[in-house]
Amino acid sequence: MKGNSKDENIEKEELEKAKEEKLAEETEEAKELAEKTETIEKAEETIEEAEEEEEELEEAAEEEHVEEKPIEGAEKAEEAEKTEEELEKEFEELKEEEGKEEELEEEEKKPRRREEEIEEEDIVEEKIYTIPLRRAWIMPPKKRAPRATRIIKNFVEKHMKVGVKEEEEEEEVTEEEKPKVILKEEVNERIWSRGIQSPPRKLRVRAVKDKEGNVTVYLAEGD
Repeated sequence: MKGNSKDENIEKEELEKAKEEKLAEETEEAKELAEKTETIEKAEETIEEAEEEEEELEEAAEEEHVEEKPIEGAEKAEEAEKTEEELEKEFEELKEEEGKEEELEEEEKKPRRREEEIEEEDIVEEKIYTIPLRRAWIMPPKKRAPRATRIIKNFVEKHMKVGVKEEEEEEEVTEEEKPKVILKEEVNERIWSRGIQSPPRKLRVRAVKDKEGNVTVYLAEGD
């Protein structure tokens, strides 16, 4: 009987120890949970504080933008006014320049008109020719434009009868006094416009003969 009672006591002690161990474990778990909940609450509080601070900063930034916007608008308006003034000044300057150019053109036209009037008084004969220049293309490329000028001079000399006089007027004349064929700059420019290798295939000109027998070659109107 004594042996049985001892075994029972041992079992009771073991059960009590097991209960105490469980209680200790439960208490430790409860402490850990409490600590975790505290840390979670603290983290939530810090998050809420950070969010509040962000909201305050956003509100402050919005207020600053609202204050800056009217300033920017005023600056833009001032810049627009400045640009308008600058454009008006530039427009006035352009008008003045155009007026000066027109005056210069008128002044240049006056002597030209006088020259034309003088030339018209001296004109004895005037003809318009279309001179073929195909023969200039037979020459080597670097001799075509000079050849074209010679063709024009020879053509005009032949058809306007330069240097041909009546028998009664035949006298010994020096080379300086001999009538000449003069090509104006506009004719030379047209011949050389595409370079020495590519003169035009034909050219329409106006030949004017004066009292002295000299013939001046112009470009025909509209050519």
